[in-house]
Amino acid sequence: MEPAQNEPRRPWIVGVSGASGTPYAAAVLRGLIDAGESVDLVVSRASRLTLLDETGISFRDAHWRDDLREWLGRGADGKPDTFRVDLDDVRHWAAGDLAAGPSSGSYPAKGMLIVPASTAAVAGVALGLSKDLLQRSASVVLKERRPLVVAVRETPLNGQTLRHLVRLDDAGAVVLPASPAFYAGATHIQDLVDFVAGRVLDAAGVEHRLYRRWKGELGGARTD
Repeated sequence: MEPAQNEPRRPWIVGVSGASGTPYAAAVLRGLIDAGESVDLVVSRASRLTLLDETGISFRDAHWRDDLREWLGRGADGKPDTFRVDLDDVRHWAAGDLAAGPSSGSYPAKGMLIVPASTAAVAGVALGLSKDLLQRSASVVLKERRPLVVAVRETPLNGQTLRHLVRLDDAGAVVLPASPAFYAGATHIQDLVDFVAGRVLDAAGVEHRLYRRWKGELGGARTD
């Protein structure tokens, strides 16, 4: 859904770091697109290696639209052409482009979702390192008091990372571990992925229908 002609485009920035869990990022991106949200995508250098390892897809700046369409079309089980997506309102920024729009507080973004978030990305954002566009964009979102959701994907967590996460929480970010739940009646891996993606979108205030919500009825998922 394109913004009205007289309204500025206000995208959600989605940062994909090098942690395992590229299906989570794909599900979040599909959820934003399905909700009619504009999306600015930043794929870190490390995440491209993870994406290649987990999906066999090489994400290339010069061919990002074709590579993204192939990635988002796959299910969590790796089956191609499971989903169809419209990329008309998706914009890609190279991770090394520190002059990109999201690097400035005057850029009209709604907020940022880092999914999955590696411990290195968590540390970089918590310490304000801004070593690449992903970290810089997150720092800008925090200083502008915009929503930042950090879907950390690592286990176990050591004390240093826990302190970084507390620092992000103190700064106003939502720390959201990529922890699937089972009360929603998951029967496939995609259900578990969609639960985490749905919780990320919940934290951002974006409407979706990615998982069955708790209704206060024990065993309800088994009777639907």
